[in-house]
Amino acid sequence: MKFKRYALSELVTIKYGKNQKKVHSDDGNIPIYGTGGLMGYAKTALYDKPSVLIGRKGTIGKVKYVEHPFWTVDTLFYTIINTDIVTPKYLYYVMSLIDLNNYNEGTTIPSLRTETLNRLEFNIPSIEEQEIVLSCLNPIDEKIELNNAINNNLEQQAKAIFSKEFLTLETLPDGWNQASLIDIADYLNGLAMQKYRPTADETGIPVLKIKELRQTCCDDNSELCSPNIKSEYIIQDGDVIFSWSGSLLVDFWCGGICGLNQHLFKVTSNKYNKWFYYAWTKHHLDRFIAVAADKATTMGHIKRDELAKAKVLIPNEADYQRIGALLQPIYDLIISNRIENKKLSSLRDTLLPKLMSGELDVSNIDF
Repeated sequence: MKFKRYALSELVTIKYGKNQKKVHSDDGNIPIYGTGGLMGYAKTALYDKPSVLIGRKGTIGKVKYVEHPFWTVDTLFYTIINTDIVTPKYLYYVMSLIDLNNYNEGTTIPSLRTETLNRLEFNIPSIEEQEIVLSCLNPIDEKIELNNAINNNLEQQAKAIFSKEFLTLETLPDGWNQASLIDIADYLNGLAMQKYRPTADETGIPVLKIKELRQTCCDDNSELCSPNIKSEYIIQDGDVIFSWSGSLLVDFWCGGICGLNQHLFKVTSNKYNKWFYYAWTKHHLDRFIAVAADKATTMGHIKRDELAKAKVLIPNEADYQRIGALLQPIYDLIISNRIENKKLSSLRDTLLPKLMSGELDVSNIDF
């Protein structure tokens, strides 16, 4: 491929996001984005064409790409792209190769300035060659998006089944019992991993902290710990993780082997299946969030006694097996799709620099 070098200022016009308070609407369908991701919805769009989003303050390391109408808050830049020179998706891919943290100009909060961004330079091929490169990458991203859409649907199905089977009962069926989360599962708090750094002769494993759980993966900025910590603190794909401090969430971890940091519970059970303790822990999450917010001074959290207060209905054996036959396959497929997405993302990230640099010859590819 033949390249021409452009400053970012030649490729885009960088625009500031705006405060979302006046446009936020519970009935809106236009996403409002901040540097941390989706923040809500609006009825009015700030921009309605494909755009590369760049963090201005806060999380600034990687760019994001949107094709639909959107609103960005004032901590997130959006871009008006010069499509005579570069296709929006190609620009996203080429910008995703750089770590914008290297251009941080903030002291306490990571920050980027338009002047600095505009001076960044990129090698851009012809529009025709860009389209050929995209024909190699788009199918991978489309499969990832399809898996995400399937998982969203599966999660809604699981929620509906759980509600029907457990939350609409007027009386307790024969053989059913009441218990608490503590009765059905073990909640193992993680380690203070700064005490368990890898030694010089060890290859460290990533530390699973709240940041990694929120972004569903570890990255180059994730801390490392010794691989020789006790086995119960090693996290595997499919494990149920409950962040009980700061950003409270419950999720299946599918980001590979890592070490469990403090402020996260690994949820397991020797008596009940994963579908059961995951669904019930997830069910109580909204209440836990409310409790943490009420108690928040610097960082909201819950204590173990809240787990003991969280009521659970335990079905008789026949109903337990029947409901499990509905829910466990759904959760298994969600986990499988996420693991596949991790592999697809790794493949894309391996191909990306080779395609962008011209190391892989795409001149003979039909699209």
